[in-house]
Parts: sequence; C-alpha cells; structure tokens
Amino acid sequence: MKKVVCFICFLSSVFMLSAQESVKTLVRELKDSKSEKVLVVAHRGDWRNAPENSLQAFKNCIEMGVDMIEIDLKKTKDGHLVIMHDNTIDRTTDGKGKPSDYTLEEIRRFHLKNGLGRVTFHPIPTLEEVLDLTKGKILINIDKGYDYFKDVYALLEKTGTVDQVVIKSGYPYEKVKAENGDVLDKVIYMPIVSLDQPGAEEMIDGYKALKPVAMECCFAEVTPDVLRLLKKVKANGSKVWLNSLWPSLNAGHDDDRAVEMEQADESWGWLLEQGASLIQTDRPAELIDYLEKRDRR
Repeated sequence: MKKVVCFICFLSSVFMLSAQESVKTLVRELKDSKSEKVLVVAHRGDWRNAPENSLQAFKNCIEMGVDMIEIDLKKTKDGHLVIMHDNTIDRTTDGKGKPSDYTLEEIRRFHLKNGLGRVTFHPIPTLEEVLDLTKGKILINIDKGYDYFKDVYALLEKTGTVDQVVIKSGYPYEKVKAENGDVLDKVIYMPIVSLDQPGAEEMIDGYKALKPVAMECCFAEVTPDVLRLLKKVKANGSKVWLNSLWPSLNAGHDDDRAVEMEQADESWGWLLEQGASLIQTDRPAELIDYLEKRDRR
C-alpha cells in the first residue's frame, strides 16, 4: 500500500512539473517577438460548449490545447473579484442586478445560463478559483478588469500566477504608469489601441519605452494608415494581437467568415498576413486546426 501511495505522489509531482513547464513554454513564446508560433486566445472561454466565463468553459480550453483564455472581472459588495463580462448579471445568470449589489455568498446562489439561455448548475466563479484552476496550465488575459489592477496583482501573488496573466487596458501609458507604477513593472501588461481612430499613433509611441509583449490592435476598416501602424507595432518590438471575434474589430476578417462562409484564408489567413502573433477567437478548436495545418502551432 505504501508503495502505491508513493507511486501516486510521484506521478502527481511529474504532472505538476510538466504543467509548469507547459506554462513556461507559453510565456517564452509570448515574450519572443521573433517566434512564428501563433497563440490562440479563447474569448470568455469555450462558451459554445459551456456557459461563458465559467470554470467548465476554461477547463474545456485547457483540454483542447488553447494557449490563453480571456476573462472579465467585476467586484462584489464585500470586495471579492468574480468573473463577469456585463455590468449586470441579468443576461448570463438567473439573477438580476449588479455584482456589487451582492456579497460573494449571495451572488454564489445564482447560476450561469448556457448559450440557449437555459439555467445550468454552474455558479459564477471567483478570480481566485480561476487562477487555482489554470495555474501551470494556460495563460490568462484579463480584459475588463483594469479598475481592479492592484487587487488582481495581490491575488496573482497569493496564487503564484503572476507570470501567466496578461492585464490590459485601452488607456495611454502616462495614465497607467501614474496609477500603477509600483505594480506595472511586476506584471505582463498589454495596451489596446484602435488603429483607425485619432491618436492611435501617439498611443503606440507612448508605449515604446515600456515595450509591451504585445499590443491589441482593433480596426473597423483597412486603410493605408492601419496597415502602416500594424507594422510599426512590430517594429517597436511588440507582438500584434488581432481579434477575429466580429467584423468591426478586424474589417470583416472574422470567425464566422472563416467557419460559416468557409473562407478561412480570407479571415484568419489575412490576419496572419498582417503579422498576427496572437488571435482572439470565438472558434478556438477550428482556429487551432487551421494553424496546425499551416505549421503555425
């Protein structure tokens, strides 16, 4: 019996070390501006097969080999960070109101809805639960969560996940530095820039000194300036993050065009041609398959 227990402990240790090496590899890829590998980011997890922003949606992503999940944060009345995209829980749960209307104990009584609007058994997860689940297994991108920057950092420290989480915002460098200067250098931070909006180039230039690992670039139409700025982001030493979620983020080179219209080369292929090193998608399994066939995984 003692030998069996020792063997199980040995296997557990091997698994943990393997998982840690997996994340270390992903972090190296994320920080390597010359890598040809494209990282796949699942928007709100695998929400087509589980409730969005649920632990199950994130487990599915880990199992299918997704590189990073994107999550959103809100804070409860008693100061706990929970995973929620909307300002209210109305759309995604069987409850009503803002997360800040409830304590953690109260909000945990509600349950998430699936894609058909049916109530499931899945509760609203906390950020700490997500960090514990994903530790050593997958990268995390915190999208809507800048307002809780320092609270997030405290949890990353507590759970030992600082190196695998990317925090982002659409604010200029001066604001982010002024508000989070003591923490900014300790985390992986990524700015968001709308390339077809006034001030885009100033935003990119403002972050040149920080040299973020990547910049999330959005645009509703393709113009010479958009294409020029995409090249400038890479020239400044950052990876290009592009979104294939819906047409207004990528000038029509989106997931539905790739899958439903069967024009993957005109959507995902086009994003690759523009230098995308990270693609955020609502079709993670199909995008992984597409990239593997082109030796970009």
